[in-house]
Amino acid sequence: MREITYSQALNEALREEMLRDPAVFLIGEDLIQPTYGVTRGLYEEFGPQRVICTPISEAAIAGAATGAAVVGARPVAEIMYSDFSTIAMDQIVNQAAKMRYMFGGKARVPLVIRMTTGAGRGNAAQHMQSLEAWFVHVPGLKVVLPSTPYDAKGLLKSSIRDDNPVIFLEHKLLYATKGPVPEGEYTVPLGKADIKRRGEHVTIVATSRQVLFALEAADKLAEEGISAEVIDPRSLVPLDKETILESVKRTHRAVIVHEAVERAGVANWIASIIQEEVFDYLDAPVMRVCGENVPIPFAQNLEAAAIPNPDRIAEAVRKITIL
Repeated sequence: MREITYSQALNEALREEMLRDPAVFLIGEDLIQPTYGVTRGLYEEFGPQRVICTPISEAAIAGAATGAAVVGARPVAEIMYSDFSTIAMDQIVNQAAKMRYMFGGKARVPLVIRMTTGAGRGNAAQHMQSLEAWFVHVPGLKVVLPSTPYDAKGLLKSSIRDDNPVIFLEHKLLYATKGPVPEGEYTVPLGKADIKRRGEHVTIVATSRQVLFALEAADKLAEEGISAEVIDPRSLVPLDKETILESVKRTHRAVIVHEAVERAGVANWIASIIQEEVFDYLDAPVMRVCGENVPIPFAQNLEAAAIPNPDRIAEAVRKITIL
């Protein structure tokens, strides 16, 4: 099977969905010369009516896209950095997320809002945050975080076809990563986790770029005789808790990993689900490996210290695994 980058996989998903459905259009900043390459070539192919370049106004992007979705279009809006979604929170949280509920299901809001997330590029505190917990907290929003090119393409296609607003978070340091992606049509369903690696002694649940770190940690642990299972939820809303719980019932231990800060992060929520529903199967406390409760530093060494890495994940596993 061919291998392409995460960025190319997203580009293919957008192009295929625009060809498949004339209601799909793109709206956002810098779509003609995209910073991360995802929308490259689409303006030339589909023109200014379907690839709409806007001024730098996240509120306008989210508001226009929400209105278009309600009247029958399927917009894919891009907010270049999730940090700046704060400017559009009224449109996202009070409008897009609530319309279907407030109109008794008569209004559909088939809207995808793509955003970059995550640290590692030295862009400091205002461009490197991981804010997925904010969106998970809002009823009416779906939240997706693909970790591989295969998942990125399949999940984006499913998100575009969904009749509800989807927050689609893409880690900046994943865009250049490569992986196998079929050339034919396929989708990845929202709400279905993927077991990236099978294991026997501990379940590691990781999101976005941390999935790659968890797999690296699992390789190190295997050399010590510790068999780690790595699960990527792929979407946090809906969350495939069944796959996570069945894994924990087999391994009897769990470590939850994400790059977002530890305080009120989704690791706390997933840990509480495990504790409430499979407590009797646990042989050790549920561990969390998360970002430090600080703004992301600019200095490279401090930035690296603020977010999880394979060594921190492996150390958390060792604390609860006695063979």
